[in-house]
Amino acid sequence: MDSSSHRHHAVCIPFPAQGHINPMLKLAKILHQKGFYITFVNTEFNHKRLLKSRGPDALNGLPSFRFETIPDGLPPTDVDATQDIPSLCDSTSKTCLPHFKQLLRKLNDFASTSKVPHVSCIVSDGVMSFTLDAAEELGIPEVLFWTTSACGFLGYVHYRQLMEKGYTPLKDESYLTNGYLNTVIDWIPTMEGIRLRDLPSFLRTTDPNFVMLDFILSETERARKASAIILNTFDDLEHESLDALNSMLPPVYSVGPLHLVLNHNVDNSELKQIGSNLWKEEPECLQWLDSKEPNSVVYVNFGSITVMTADQLNEFAWGLANSKQPFLWVIRPDLVGDESAVVPAEFVAETKDRGMLATWCPQEQVLNHPSVGGFLTHSGWNSTIESISGGVPMTCWPFFAEQQTNCWYSCTKWGIGEEIDNNVKRDEVESLVRELIKGEKGKDMKKKAVEWERKAKAATVNSDGSSYRNLDKIIQLLCTPRA
Repeated sequence: MDSSSHRHHAVCIPFPAQGHINPMLKLAKILHQKGFYITFVNTEFNHKRLLKSRGPDALNGLPSFRFETIPDGLPPTDVDATQDIPSLCDSTSKTCLPHFKQLLRKLNDFASTSKVPHVSCIVSDGVMSFTLDAAEELGIPEVLFWTTSACGFLGYVHYRQLMEKGYTPLKDESYLTNGYLNTVIDWIPTMEGIRLRDLPSFLRTTDPNFVMLDFILSETERARKASAIILNTFDDLEHESLDALNSMLPPVYSVGPLHLVLNHNVDNSELKQIGSNLWKEEPECLQWLDSKEPNSVVYVNFGSITVMTADQLNEFAWGLANSKQPFLWVIRPDLVGDESAVVPAEFVAETKDRGMLATWCPQEQVLNHPSVGGFLTHSGWNSTIESISGGVPMTCWPFFAEQQTNCWYSCTKWGIGEEIDNNVKRDEVESLVRELIKGEKGKDMKKKAVEWERKAKAATVNSDGSSYRNLDKIIQLLCTPRA
């Protein structure tokens, strides 16, 4: 499909972190398949990392699927790691708007002299809401894509009330350890029984000027200006949270799991090859999994942002070793604070016949592999929804943001998870991993995960599925000029 056959031009801009870029790229590909010309906007820093991980031709794309960049406002660096999230949130919200407006002008100037359509809509990450000002100026619709779960988003939307009621900021550091975080919050709709510790973790600060509190307040309030809000989830899984959000915000649509929509709808091989992983994938993982028994392997991956101590890495390593279960463990180079992530040589020697270590892998394919029986995860939303879609139960070790909320729902509402204590100990890792793969509770969680997988597929693949229908509504909205 050449650019002249597209009538609508969507500019898609993710927040510049791996867990936000991945789902936005999936959504952009789906929109392209539905007839949109796409401009995908990365930051200069992440653009360089993508070229490094995927090669110089990785982002050449198609004539009607183009990549552009804007600066993120942070000091230049060549570090191959995720940038500091609070600094990035502060910088993008304060510095990116003029650069984004300039890019839109450039795209429209080019459109005036070519067959490319003028920019007709914006699909922005929910936490890049400065883009709403640009959409308003151009008089075009804008949809905000919050890459969280519905329950995580609901937690963020209640930050103002949590502050007004005095739950945060904390009085002093002792409140992190004295049991205060176990306080049950019983007034958030659909979250009966949730504790303060299970809500998105930016609440755990003693600083009234903590940048993330102010950032979350402003981003959730600005969300009210969007034409609509979309979430990478499905109605059966989170209908209560979605109903609660719909009573407070512009229309909120569930359109996920997006990778299932993408796999079902997009058959263009050039489009499929456009990737978004900022670390180089190691496809050898899949060959290794081919050699293992069905449902025997525990897949271990703490995502793109989690940072642990060397001691925690050690406890996870020996817990996995002592469980005697086969495992595939993804260890990013920057997983351990300021030092290289290195597991003990004795651990490598002891587990060489049943373990594989990698620096990154094609996760979606791994979670769909028949030999994977469980997922030791940080409970990031992409990982959680991909695990649900693969029918894989989870052992959860949430790190920050709404991962704690995803973990709580996985364990208490959806019946597909069990939580590891934040102060990780090898004995607990050993017993939980063994339970996950071989225990009665593990079998029960597996059964529930397979049932959720069936519902996820029904939502996305069938024309009467909720996500299928919602996606059609979003496309209609994006194609309709702003009133």
